[in-house]
Amino acid sequence: MSAARNDVLSEVLTLIRLRGEMVYTAFLGEPWGLQFQPGPSHFHFIETGEAWVTPVGESPTRVDEGDLVLLPLGKGHVIADALSSPAENIGVVAADHFDRDELVLRHGGGGPVTQLVGGFFSFEGSPLPAVMSALPPLIHIPRGDGGAPPWLAAISRFLVAEAQQPNPGSSLMISRLIDLLVIRTLRSWAASEANRMGWLGGLGEERIGRVLSAMHADPFRRWTVQSLAEVARMSRSIFAERFTAAVGEPPLRYLSRWRLTIAADLLRSGGLKVTEAAYRSGYASDAAFSRAFKAHFGYAPSEARSQQQ
Repeated sequence: MSAARNDVLSEVLTLIRLRGEMVYTAFLGEPWGLQFQPGPSHFHFIETGEAWVTPVGESPTRVDEGDLVLLPLGKGHVIADALSSPAENIGVVAADHFDRDELVLRHGGGGPVTQLVGGFFSFEGSPLPAVMSALPPLIHIPRGDGGAPPWLAAISRFLVAEAQQPNPGSSLMISRLIDLLVIRTLRSWAASEANRMGWLGGLGEERIGRVLSAMHADPFRRWTVQSLAEVARMSRSIFAERFTAAVGEPPLRYLSRWRLTIAADLLRSGGLKVTEAAYRSGYASDAAFSRAFKAHFGYAPSEARSQQQ
């Protein structure tokens, strides 16, 4: 993936605003199963052993030693040693088996032990439906022939060290390390996943990625399909067709949604008034902007500051 297209990913992730919340180490003896309710997003890095991870409503995924699974949508999931193992609610299990001082969970039967590093994180930006819809319920980063990717092994090692030997600043360090883990995982997945739609789909095609980079670099410019086609070095008709096929919507509709996303972020932070946001987003009136904004986010622009996650 080129540097320009990585910049698009950085821009999107900046508006999502990750916040790492907690990390722990789990020692789980067969048979075992844990059920996580909908809420924060999760990750599980398998240090030793193996497991099955099943997001709610999805097919199970087997994960082995050195693998990482990221569950960015926070819709709830089960992780267990086998598909036949009963899963217990993590809240109930943690109440009896989680050492809050050591940040260690010990649970399960007397069989072989799976050791994993788990963590919670959340998104503090606006809901960003256009962004989140491009992400699957589970991202699996398998180990390579030489074991876990070096970046993954290094981050997980630092996470465990900070969690097990807390020092001044450890809470902030853990949060930042979780942020780094999630961003690096999303970047690896975006670079390798072939079948995807939305802004991530456009990153896989060099010329469409160049257009996305231009849009994100100057979102409030008076772009037209023709001017965007010139950036892509395509004819207008071929560009419109290619962009829609890769991203899942026409270029100006995508641009409109991205402008609304930026406007929402600026309104929440107090950086713009509604009238200014409407003008910069290309709307002729506050009323038209407000209608489009509410249709997209489900609340009025004037309510943006109260919609913090």
